[in-house]
Amino acid sequence: MNDLLHQDRSPLFIIAGPCVIESLDLCLTIGSHVKGVCDKLGVAYIFKASFDKANRSSNSSFRGPGLQEGLKILDKVKRELGVPVLTDVHETAQVSPAGEVVDILQIPAFLARQTDLLIACGQTKRAVNIKKGQFMSPQEMGNAVEKVRSTGNDRIMLTERGTFFGYNRLVNDFTGLAVMKSFNCPVIFDITHSTQQPAGMGHQSGGNPQYSPLLARAAVATGVVDGLFLECHPDPKNAKSDAATMLNLGSISALLNECTELAKWARKL
Repeated sequence: MNDLLHQDRSPLFIIAGPCVIESLDLCLTIGSHVKGVCDKLGVAYIFKASFDKANRSSNSSFRGPGLQEGLKILDKVKRELGVPVLTDVHETAQVSPAGEVVDILQIPAFLARQTDLLIACGQTKRAVNIKKGQFMSPQEMGNAVEKVRSTGNDRIMLTERGTFFGYNRLVNDFTGLAVMKSFNCPVIFDITHSTQQPAGMGHQSGGNPQYSPLLARAAVATGVVDGLFLECHPDPKNAKSDAATMLNLGSISALLNECTELAKWARKL
């Protein structure tokens, strides 16, 4: 795992990119910008993008280029930028071909209990990032971890992205970060999806991205979080997926600078 995260010398690692693959050019634009920021700050960077968003609110929403074309784009990003890449998988049939290209396979939050999917990802020996289901307690994530570990694969990360309760929005219980850390896995905090209002606009999800920096700083200051997950775009309002929560690409440098300084401070606690 350390070959990807460089936890021995990186105060924080960043997983960032667009929600969905819109084009190769957009992925390279976003990836090269974030990589430049991370290189200056001395933090490890992992590019993320989905080839298919299978759980969109509306059947008419843009889902992405699909498995075959999406993996070609991710492979080009990986080679041109020289960074690890991450993508979601939704079905066991996607796992093997995706595992041949990407460095990290991600289990979407709604699928965090899917035994066959977790085991298939573990069997690839690729790193596996499991996003905590909004309907799951942090303690329950121990079961997901054990399913992957049953394959002999201990390259597991856990991501917090909010819980379904509260008033028309997701709420984060930061004590859950410490619980998930007890499973001896790197813990990641998703600062964009945590501001989501699921299906808040009827045909699509709403969000409050203005609170992402606040949540990012608070999560890093706990001293428990190893990495941050975020989605960004040069033109968030016109992003083809999760436009309501996407961060503006131009805001990333200042935010990551603040979080890196906080991470250095938190390490001394």
